[in-house]
Amino acid sequence: MTFDSNAFLIIFTGSLIAISCGFLGVFMMLRKMSMTGDAISHAVLPGIVIGYFVSGSQRSLEVIIGAGLLGILATLMIDWLRKKARVQLDASIGITFTLLFAIGIILINLLAYKVDLDQECVLYGEIAYLPIDSWITKSGLNLGPRITWLAGLNFFFVIGFIYLLFKELVLTSFDENFSSVMGIPSKGVNLALMSIVSYTTVSSFESVGAILVVALLVVPPATAFLWTKSLIPLLKLTAAIGISISVLGYYLAYWIDSSIAGMMVTVAGAFFGISVLIHGKKPAWFRGTSPANQPFGV
Repeated sequence: MTFDSNAFLIIFTGSLIAISCGFLGVFMMLRKMSMTGDAISHAVLPGIVIGYFVSGSQRSLEVIIGAGLLGILATLMIDWLRKKARVQLDASIGITFTLLFAIGIILINLLAYKVDLDQECVLYGEIAYLPIDSWITKSGLNLGPRITWLAGLNFFFVIGFIYLLFKELVLTSFDENFSSVMGIPSKGVNLALMSIVSYTTVSSFESVGAILVVALLVVPPATAFLWTKSLIPLLKLTAAIGISISVLGYYLAYWIDSSIAGMMVTVAGAFFGISVLIHGKKPAWFRGTSPANQPFGV
């Protein structure tokens, strides 16, 4: 393949992952649970390792199931620590993700002779090798990079999830008590959201790394939130920021010969920092501080 085709594949795949994570991150942010997404992205590591050990493949259903179960377990642990043990939310998140992530690292070392999976793969991903990891059918037909197909499937899965549960996600994000009065099972919706965040994490860790998924879950929505307080524009701007992160991140990494995934996250942080500086210097009327602009609209 030429450089241009490789660049397109990497940027396209990175954009799909950034948009998928960003859309989910919007609803996590509205629920004030952005760091819960951080906890889940760390906590799924033991499930990934166990699923990999059982199946012998990173691409198996066991890996996805293991990650999903650990993601739900992390959510339940955080909720139990906060409500039953009366530990503050930030402390319960810190306890949960450090404990489960540490268990995952220990499992990687204990099973190193049986599991071809290391910390560097989990932390940074392998998006640079995406063009050579092709999906080849039994008949010998080359369908292109496997991770791109996986990212595309995940993208449509996330879009479908948000489309089908949009009303429930909006109501439970803004007023959980009101949604319960309306007959919407807020706990069920919350678990469904956490489950798809787990799935997105495990489907993305191979390309951008499990830890770096955290930045894509948090930074693009947070950056977009500085510019708009309406939900639909927030989702659109989050997608645009995700695409920009992928394009600039790739070319800057290529220019200085650095980690592509790491550079994408660096660009995301730069976008956020610039937005904070610009937003802080705007006049009050432009920042939307008038009473008419205070409510968060759809």
